[in-house]
Amino acid sequence: MEVRNNPWIMSFVIFFCFSFNSHVSLGADTISANSSVSGDQTIVSAGKVFELGFFKPGNSSSKYYIGMWYYKDRVSEQTIVWVANRETPVSDRFSSELKISGGNLVLFNESKIQIWSTNLSSSRSNSVEAVLGDDGNLVLRDGSNPSVSPLWQSFDFPSDTWLPGATVGLNKITKRNTRLISWKSKEDPAPGLFSLELDPNQSRYLIFWNRSLWYWSSGTWNGQIFSGVPEMRLNYIYNFSYVSNDNESYFTYSVYNKTITSRFVMDYGGQIQQKSWLDSVNQWFLFWSQPKTQCEVYGYCGAFGICNEKSQPFCNCLKGFNPKSREDWDSEVFSGGCERATNLQCGNSSVVNGKSDRFFPSDNVKLPANPQTVAARSAQECESTCLSNCSCAAYAYNGSQCSAWFGHLLNMEQLADDTSGTTIYIRLAASEFSSSKSNKGVVIGGVVGSVVIVSLLGLVLFVFLRRRRTVKMGKAVEGSLMAFGYRDLQNATKNFSEKLGGGGFGSVFKGVLPDTSVIAVKKLEGISQGEKQFRSEVSTIGTVQHVNLVRLRGFCSEGAKKLLVYDYMPNGSLDSHLFYEKDSKVLDWKTRYNIALGTARGLTYLHEKCRDCIIHCDIKPENILLDAEFCPKVADFGLAKLVGRDFSRVLTTMRGTRGYLAPEWISGVAITAKADVYSYGMMLFEVVSGRRNSEQSEDGKVKFFPSYVASQINQDHGDILSLLDHRLEGNADLEELTRTCKVACWCIQDDETQRPSMGQVVQILEGVVNVTAPPTPRSLQVFLDSQENIIFFTEASSTQSSQTQSHTSTASSQTKSNTSNTSSKS
Repeated sequence: MEVRNNPWIMSFVIFFCFSFNSHVSLGADTISANSSVSGDQTIVSAGKVFELGFFKPGNSSSKYYIGMWYYKDRVSEQTIVWVANRETPVSDRFSSELKISGGNLVLFNESKIQIWSTNLSSSRSNSVEAVLGDDGNLVLRDGSNPSVSPLWQSFDFPSDTWLPGATVGLNKITKRNTRLISWKSKEDPAPGLFSLELDPNQSRYLIFWNRSLWYWSSGTWNGQIFSGVPEMRLNYIYNFSYVSNDNESYFTYSVYNKTITSRFVMDYGGQIQQKSWLDSVNQWFLFWSQPKTQCEVYGYCGAFGICNEKSQPFCNCLKGFNPKSREDWDSEVFSGGCERATNLQCGNSSVVNGKSDRFFPSDNVKLPANPQTVAARSAQECESTCLSNCSCAAYAYNGSQCSAWFGHLLNMEQLADDTSGTTIYIRLAASEFSSSKSNKGVVIGGVVGSVVIVSLLGLVLFVFLRRRRTVKMGKAVEGSLMAFGYRDLQNATKNFSEKLGGGGFGSVFKGVLPDTSVIAVKKLEGISQGEKQFRSEVSTIGTVQHVNLVRLRGFCSEGAKKLLVYDYMPNGSLDSHLFYEKDSKVLDWKTRYNIALGTARGLTYLHEKCRDCIIHCDIKPENILLDAEFCPKVADFGLAKLVGRDFSRVLTTMRGTRGYLAPEWISGVAITAKADVYSYGMMLFEVVSGRRNSEQSEDGKVKFFPSYVASQINQDHGDILSLLDHRLEGNADLEELTRTCKVACWCIQDDETQRPSMGQVVQILEGVVNVTAPPTPRSLQVFLDSQENIIFFTEASSTQSSQTQSHTSTASSQTKSNTSNTSSKS
């Protein structure tokens, strides 16, 4: 039987083909009056940049939304940039339909109920069409006259993402404010707590909590950047502009290189983030974020939660409280806060069974929002006043003023040990405390009766464990490295109680081994390698030995617990001596010069002397450690092969300075050892000045030191001593200072082929090779040629340069926090 002669079979084949292909793209960028989107059907922009259709956020959700994402050939990871029905998902995408109806683009759910619409009053129902553009703008227009202004466009109704070419601002005629509103969580696109919108009266952007209280400001617009966002100065990649007239005020941006895929996101964690897609690693790269730290986000941890920058996760509940929704906390949504584990006695009866509410001190914290001043002449009176009011949840007394909090405690932060905080007293039920007057006698009797037995058993156990640990720690494996047990390191660090610092790879703790040697233990995060591969990579790192590299002594690998053990550096990291020490402890020039030279030698060893070239990719003062004699030791080299090139995690975790990232990181090209040279050059500027390269002055203007150095180096009579840290009072070898500034400018050239190798840097600093005047990097010249007024970085004496020149910034102030890390072969 021939198929072509049987109309029934032909009909069946045609029907089957259409059914089979229903999940495929419609093959067009337009939804017209006689077409629709349903099921797995999508429309794709003409240049195959964006795609629109039904999507399901995450793996756990059973809800579907109409949204827009980058086409797979553009961005391999599905990244949603716009959502239509954020608050009204559908459960069956095959029975739901997006189509033109009554002159509008309308979404009908599985019950054929309209749940979203463009809400236009239009009589052109037969000619209206929706077109998806390559800029990510979904436009509703009159198909019979497509050149006229759109009837409606998604750019006017963004969700959490701000694409190049779109605007965020205020229509002064309609009073409609175009704002970015975060997702509720990473798997729930419903409107969250945080929003970014324009304050047209002050020409600035604000991030709001709950659309009512703003906690971050971009600073005012000065014609080129917002004063609080120095990263905007990188305008050879991004072109920012601000428009304000009688009709509207808005801010927009574009990307000079159209091959770069970039976006702004109002993250569900309360930070505005700018990200670029790197094809070389198939990941989104975090360019910058504001506020800089997660704990600066208002109410991030919710009621009775406390934020701690040095913990993971950042949020914890106060003592006596538990997460209100464990499911939300597991999804990294902490805004729901915490609830009491035990109800207070107050309200039922001031005293129950002889017990009353008590106060638990929480030390060194940033106090919660919305305190109320209470009349009290002493701490005891402050406490009793709060205790007598059932609504009083906490109090604090600073010696002259009593502050009390009624209701929820919101926006608390645990401060670092070296930060001056305040003690707050949290009201808890008496049962939350381990002992009281009623059971004190029993406790004392028990302790007295057993103290001798416990002491003897403890002594025997201690001797046994010490001998066992000493034997265990004495076993060398993987070459010269020692294999430690997790419990051994837990004991050595007193349960990781003394934290030395932290970064993208994990936190570092001080410890003491049984032989009394002091160690630094790094708890690695995000390690997904197996045991064999981890040991192999660690063994490779362990073979790298140089006087200017931190020595790896051993490691621990027990399941997910991966730790590295290093020699302890008693003088800490270089940044603590450059930026935080008092004048009496300032590093002299000779010490600084030796640190610069030693660091260069260590990097030369990594780049040129190892069997495989090791690219550090995170050179900055925080990663240069100093031993007892202030000999520099490069730390954290080779760790990227352990963690992998997860730039997003590294950058959002590390909370130090920004501005060490070479331009090639942003462009997505392959990274070579010259990326380290760039970072080293940026660090040299800070060694010279004793300050961060980019700082904001009291008047809100940003000062960028490398621009000033470039201007002085290339002048016939430049004031080189004006570049020096003013605390040194001009005490430096002028030839060494000039040499250092010149080589720093060579290191930060935009074209990596113009940068010297680290071996050449060593020769220059040693005086073996002369260094000529460097050309001003293109990224700096753009700003030096500008006509805008600029306040230079230096704040030395009046003898320093008094010239007022123009600049705004450079390519190097590129990233929030630190650079990402990797290791590769030449």
